[in-house]
Amino acid sequence: MHKTLIVTNDFPPRPGGIQAFLHNMALRLDPERLVVYASTWKRGRAGAEATAAFDAEQPFTVVRDRTTMLLPTPAVTRRAAGLLREHGCTSVWFGAAAPLGLMAPALRKAGAERLVATTHGHEAGWAQLPAARQLLRRIGESTDTITYLGGYTRTRIAAALTPAAAGRMVQLPPGVDEKTFHPESGGTEVRARLGLTDRPVVVCVSRLVPRKGQDTLIRALPRILAVQPEAVLLIVGGGPYEKELRRLARDTGVAGSVRFTGAVPWSELPAHYGAGDVFAMPCRTRRGGLDVEGLGIVYLEASATGLPVVAGDSGGAPDAVLDGETGWVVRGGDPDEAAERIITLLGDPELRHRMGERGRAWIEKSWRWDQLSQNLKTLL
Repeated sequence: MHKTLIVTNDFPPRPGGIQAFLHNMALRLDPERLVVYASTWKRGRAGAEATAAFDAEQPFTVVRDRTTMLLPTPAVTRRAAGLLREHGCTSVWFGAAAPLGLMAPALRKAGAERLVATTHGHEAGWAQLPAARQLLRRIGESTDTITYLGGYTRTRIAAALTPAAAGRMVQLPPGVDEKTFHPESGGTEVRARLGLTDRPVVVCVSRLVPRKGQDTLIRALPRILAVQPEAVLLIVGGGPYEKELRRLARDTGVAGSVRFTGAVPWSELPAHYGAGDVFAMPCRTRRGGLDVEGLGIVYLEASATGLPVVAGDSGGAPDAVLDGETGWVVRGGDPDEAAERIITLLGDPELRHRMGERGRAWIEKSWRWDQLSQNLKTLL
């Protein structure tokens, strides 16, 4: 019986978009034919308990390594090969091509017949560094397929591969659960709880890191408030940038118009999207192209919720927006351009409704998990 081994560092309960991508794909594969080999999320009792509870709920087998970061070391490679043989797996899916795809030759020797390596935003950064480019080239040569999120990441990554490996690349983006993210997801209740029922709300759902552009939204807020004085910026998520963002809101004089929710459980995210009138995340590329947005699943989730989106132009983010139809793409890091688009949307309910409806239809047509998971099954 054909079985698949997933080898990954990016798996829940560790939070993040890649983690959600892999988990959603795994849930749509045959659980009797699937084994996941993943790193441990956190050290300590609390992390161990959360991981054990999550793993026990899964319909497939999950094997955790004691380390919090799998690397293609001899020990990790031996264990992956052992799991491949023990469970009779004939295909391997590397949840992130770099660096785990370097184990491909050893796993093929252990019996793997199909090896698929998925790339995200960070591999596009790797493609710019000479040493990392050579590693990507090795991964391309030793796997059957390298997948990519969209046109931007394909162009960047293909340049680091041999022509033959680049020719075998296949698009495999994340999808959206349109039954979970929808216009009636509970946003009214969240607005009421936060005291925002009658106020225009710009919502940003993301980890709080500099690339995502929450600081750009805060800098845009004075101009927005000059036109929409009751507007509120709802920042949903946690991360290392929160302290700096709170300081910026105070220094800019808009702290009273910014709400920080902190980290929100995944089950509550759809309602927090629904609490907004406009979704905005003007992401930007940093560190000379090494810190770049791979796609931006949040834009798709916002569209599924029926919101118009204002996206940044970093990396593959524009692939998640039909510019001028489901929202707009702005220059990342430009508060004036972000403010202009947000002001237009907040002042035009009909335009918001039209863009939200177009976004919802686009998700239902092109971004459903059941469609995209079938592509993965074919690759494996």
